[in-house]
Amino acid sequence: MPDATDPAVASIAVNAERPYDVLVGRGLLGELPAMLGDQVQRAAIIAPAALSATAEVIRADLSDQGVTAIALEVPDAEEAKSAEVAAFCWNILGQEGFTRTDAVVGVGGGATTDLAGFVAATWLRGVRFVSVPTTVLGMVDAAVGGKTGINTAAGKNLVGSFHEPVGVLCDLTALETLPRNELVSGLAEAVKCGLVRDTAILDIVMAAPEAVVDPGSVELREVVERAIRVKADVVSGDLREAVGRATLGREVLNYGHTFGHAIERVENYRWRHGAAISVGMVYVAELARLAGRLDDAGVDRHREVLEVLGLPTTYSGGRWDALLGAMRMDKKTRGDMLRFVVLDQIGHPGLLEGPDPALLAAAYAEVST
Repeated sequence: MPDATDPAVASIAVNAERPYDVLVGRGLLGELPAMLGDQVQRAAIIAPAALSATAEVIRADLSDQGVTAIALEVPDAEEAKSAEVAAFCWNILGQEGFTRTDAVVGVGGGATTDLAGFVAATWLRGVRFVSVPTTVLGMVDAAVGGKTGINTAAGKNLVGSFHEPVGVLCDLTALETLPRNELVSGLAEAVKCGLVRDTAILDIVMAAPEAVVDPGSVELREVVERAIRVKADVVSGDLREAVGRATLGREVLNYGHTFGHAIERVENYRWRHGAAISVGMVYVAELARLAGRLDDAGVDRHREVLEVLGLPTTYSGGRWDALLGAMRMDKKTRGDMLRFVVLDQIGHPGLLEGPDPALLAAAYAEVST
């Protein structure tokens, strides 16, 4: 079993309301029983069908450690993030008699860990939760930070709760079977961390783009670890995305998400999250340029880094009214005022509130094909 003190295992502390560690390495599933804690007697493993074998390995290992575990199979990707699927999970927990000393384990991509965290947050008003992300997106974004949620017909992540895990296991071995397009999509969130905070991520991508998309490379591991450290640092200072902060806190992690989430909704979630956020970051870069906040070189840097990874930077035209309507449902909107995280230069984020509608449309024209 790997030791968290082993240099081959990175332990990243998230010092939020209830501190926990994110372990990054290989062969980490054996760490799960200790992470759950001695008090847990039963655990529900929530995973999609594609990861049923992994869920069974976890179930058997927990059983060997004296923890009775059950596996709950849920749909893959965004189809899992619905009230109906959450209700299915609640019903199983009720039938099995889960109590406050029991736990939920989420295994899968960001959608699965979002759902599992929400189920854990709402069952008996909160039970222990461990996240085991198996995608780049899950590792660098969804699994860290305590945000849980499901989608509704009105938009993405509009129903949810802040519920911190007791730990996160990022087993890089899981990335070896990840389709390349899924790995690339997840890297959009890592690039976001580079754009708003750790510019070394951008340098690594530009220096070795093929290595970064190699699941076994040291470059990918460094990018993943750096992105997790950015998010851990941000959420440690602002877990609940406090409204009215004098400084830009957790909201910085929404860079590119207002327009990106709008694409996802308009496309009925047929677009991968990372692809939508990639276009969303270019859109908000163009918006910042038009508002006199970001120079041409900064906008060009967005396109260069994203395109070298094979991520999209444009979107088909003719959908502006639908996209604008979707953006108005964004969680960062205050009343009828749209708010965007923008960059004044790479690595230096700020806020743009209530931009002129003509600027919004002009920025759309810059990313339209």
